Amino acid sequence: MTKYFIQFAQSHEEFRLPELESLAQIENVKISYNKEEYKNNCPFLIIEIDNEEEATRLVKRAILIKNIYELWGVGKIYEDVHTQVKAKPERWPAYDYKSFKFIVSAFGSTCSSDYQIRIIDSFAYLGFKGDIDLKNPEVTFGVLEDYGLDSVPPLEPFMIYFGRLIASGNRDLIQTFNLKKRKYIGNTSMDAELSLIMANQALAAPGKLIYDPFVGTGSFLFTCAQFGSFTMGSDIDGRQIRGQTDRSVKSNVEQYHLQGKVLDTLVFDICHHPWRDNLWFDAIVTDPPYGVRAGAKTLGRKNPTKRPLTIDGTHEGKDYYPPTKPYEMSEVLSDLLEFAARFLVLGGRLVYWLPTLVDEYSSSDLPEHSSMRLVSNSEQNFGQWSRRLVTMEKFKDNIIGERTNIHNVRGLDNLSSVYKKNDVNSNEAETTNTKEKKKPGHYLFREKYFSSKSDKKQIWTRNKDQNRDDDTDNTT
Repeated sequence: MTKYFIQFAQSHEEFRLPELESLAQIENVKISYNKEEYKNNCPFLIIEIDNEEEATRLVKRAILIKNIYELWGVGKIYEDVHTQVKAKPERWPAYDYKSFKFIVSAFGSTCSSDYQIRIIDSFAYLGFKGDIDLKNPEVTFGVLEDYGLDSVPPLEPFMIYFGRLIASGNRDLIQTFNLKKRKYIGNTSMDAELSLIMANQALAAPGKLIYDPFVGTGSFLFTCAQFGSFTMGSDIDGRQIRGQTDRSVKSNVEQYHLQGKVLDTLVFDICHHPWRDNLWFDAIVTDPPYGVRAGAKTLGRKNPTKRPLTIDGTHEGKDYYPPTKPYEMSEVLSDLLEFAARFLVLGGRLVYWLPTLVDEYSSSDLPEHSSMRLVSNSEQNFGQWSRRLVTMEKFKDNIIGERTNIHNVRGLDNLSSVYKKNDVNSNEAETTNTKEKKKPGHYLFREKYFSSKSDKKQIWTRNKDQNRDDDTDNTT
C-alpha cells in the first residue's frame, strides 16, 4: 500500500474519523492508519491506500477533508524530509516536463513570502523542467508545517509533511447548501456542513432510500439526495413542511434541482405511523426535537382523564386538530431506535443527534437495541450542554417484541408528573422513586436547559444589582 497524508479542515474535529471511515465504506476503499496518531489539535493524518485512484475516490465527496497528498517525506526537521525525498528519485521523472507549483503553508503559525521562497528553493534538486503555473498547474506539491495550537507558536514546527497533491474534498458543497442562500428555512434548520457530514455517515448513495421522521424544513432530505439517494420525510407539524405560498420544502427542492430524488413529505406522528412491517429504509437521518427551539410533541392528551371532544361520535370535523402532549427526550430516543430496528435493512444506518448536559453525560446514556450496534459518537460542545452525533448500524434481524434498553428510564414513571410545574408533591415523589437510578444526561433535557438559562439570568441580575449598590455606596 502507498502512504498518503490527509489535510483535514479546521472544524468538527471529533467528526473527522467517523466521516473518513464512512467514506471508505461508501467507496469500497481499503484504508489503514494508526488511530493513536490522530489528534484533534492536528489537521494531518498519515494513511495507507492501495493506489492513487482509490485515494481520489475516497475524498471526492468529503466535507471535513481539504486535501490528500501522496507522502514523499515527513520529519521534524527539513533534513529528514529531504533525505526521504532523495531516497526515491524514481518518482521524479514522471513530472519533469509538467507545469507545476509549490504550496508552503503552516498550521498554527504563518509563513512570510521570503520564508516560502527559501523552502521552495531547498527542493531545487528535484530538477523539474516544466513551467511554473500558479493558476492551473498539472501537478501541485505541498509543504505543510504543523506548529500546534499554542497561543505562542514554537520557533520550529512539530512536524513537516511534503507530498504531491492527489485530490481535494468537496467542501464547496457547504456553500451550495448554505442556509443564508436557501429560500426557506426554519428555527431548527441544520447548517449545511453538519447536514452533509450526516449524509456521509448515513452512507447516502444512488439507489438508496433515506428517511427523516422529524423532517422539519427538510435539510437532510437535500444533502442525502445530493449524493444520489431517494429521500422522504414526515413530521407531526405540517406547517413547517408547507411553509408559505412561495417558500416551503418544495421550493427548496426546486432550488437545488432535486426533483425526482426528494420523493415526498408527509404529516403524521412517528408514534402513530402508517408504515407496514417491512425493511423499507437504507438509512434514517434525523435531528429529534429536544425543546430548545421547538418542543417535541406526540399525539395524546396531557390529562388522560379528560374526555375527548367528538362530533357526532367522530373526529371528522374539517377544523379538528388532534391534541398533542409533550414528548420527553428519553421516550423519543427509545421509539426512534425501535423504529430503526424494525424498518431499516440489514446494514442500514441510524444517524441522529443526542442533546445532553455535559456534566451529567456518560457513555452508558446511549439507548441500546439488540439489533443495532454503535458506529460512532461525536460531540459538538456548547459549554454546559452539548449535542452528540450518534451513528448506529443494524447488524441483525429484529426480533418482534424486543424493546430498546434505555436503562429503565422509561419505566420510572409515565412522565405524567413531569410537566406539572407547580405540583411540588409530584416532583418530590419523582425524586424519591428515582434517586437510586441514574438518569441519562438527556433526560428532561428541555427543562434542564431552560432551568440553567434561568439560573444564569438570575445570577447576572443579582451581580448587576450588587454592582449598582456598590457604585451607590462609593458615591455617598
